[in-house]
Amino acid sequence: MTDKLEVKSISVGFALILAAALFGFIQTFSLLSPILLSFLLILLISLAFNPVISRMRALMGGRKIATGLVVTAFLAVIALTGLVFFGPMNASIAKISEQLPGYWERLQKPLIRIEKQSVLSEEKLQAEVTTEMAQAAMAAGTSAASTQSVKPAPAKVAKESGALRSRLSQLLQDVAGSFTAVAVNTAQILVVLATVFFGVTLTLMNPRPIVGALFSLVPERHHALTLAILQRIGNFVPGWAGATLLGMLTIGLLVFLLMWPIFGMMDALALGLIAGILEAIPFLGPLLSATPALLFAVGKGGLTPLWVVLAYLTVQALENNVILPLIMARSMKLHPVAVLFSMLLCVASFGVLGVLVAAPLVAIVDILHDELYRKRFLPAVTDADLDRLARKALHEKLSEDK
Repeated sequence: MTDKLEVKSISVGFALILAAALFGFIQTFSLLSPILLSFLLILLISLAFNPVISRMRALMGGRKIATGLVVTAFLAVIALTGLVFFGPMNASIAKISEQLPGYWERLQKPLIRIEKQSVLSEEKLQAEVTTEMAQAAMAAGTSAASTQSVKPAPAKVAKESGALRSRLSQLLQDVAGSFTAVAVNTAQILVVLATVFFGVTLTLMNPRPIVGALFSLVPERHHALTLAILQRIGNFVPGWAGATLLGMLTIGLLVFLLMWPIFGMMDALALGLIAGILEAIPFLGPLLSATPALLFAVGKGGLTPLWVVLAYLTVQALENNVILPLIMARSMKLHPVAVLFSMLLCVASFGVLGVLVAAPLVAIVDILHDELYRKRFLPAVTDADLDRLARKALHEKLSEDK
């Protein structure tokens, strides 16, 4: 009886400690999310580059030399990208800044015209109302003096003059004021990226202590299962990284070829680099990559923005119907709805950079479900069985095509 009470008290105490720890984690998650995201990115990127480092290790005589070469190549690519991008973007921003006053004047003219028309219309309506009231008062035998005292004052019209322009100016001021928040978020993103860069470099030099620490958190009887899970994740992540890189190269090259006739080689090269880098962001990447292209197009004027929109719509169509099915779907085999839900969850949890880990998290959850749940509770159920049950639930015939 005493032993049962002790076991019960221990279980209650453990539950209280677990609940307190969970409550503390939820309360401090906003502070811990950048740290968790950095650690997750370090693990994923390290696993992605580990096969390359392992192959170079045999040729270079050690992981440190191989890691140094990979890091040097990465920094060289980043530096060249910055040099290629800075010139065209700086010229386009300067051109847009020169043309911005003209755009503002063009925008103000129709607003002023609308204001003048509204003032004239209101004054006309007031005159008509005053005349009608005077006629009604004379018909009722009221003096004209009392009628004049009822005449509405036009002060309201003068007070509301310029309302549209003032509201538009206030809107522009609000947008300019939001740049401070954008700068703060950008600084946080840069801190996370710098942490990830140094963390990946140090991890690739000697990853065994970190992997060993993961095994130290698991009871010994579960080491075999943990090893199987880590091996499957280690096999998946390089494939995901390779497919993502191939998709980035394909989209970047396609945008470069389409933008070359419109903007010239250097601008097209910068836009191709932007499109290739943003391709790593699921769904939102193509939309974000079109923004600098539209800025370039506005700087040129004419029908250039229309041609740019048509070109990016072509890229989007090719990406959804050719590139993604051939490259991403075959290598990752992830349902788009699962990736979209994961992306929303990661953005809400980790911020903008959370989209980078959305796709691999779906695959990792699928691996954990397969190893921890399905093999234990659904050992005899195959994928064909699940597909057959889904067809029955949807009232589809088994002979119908997928």
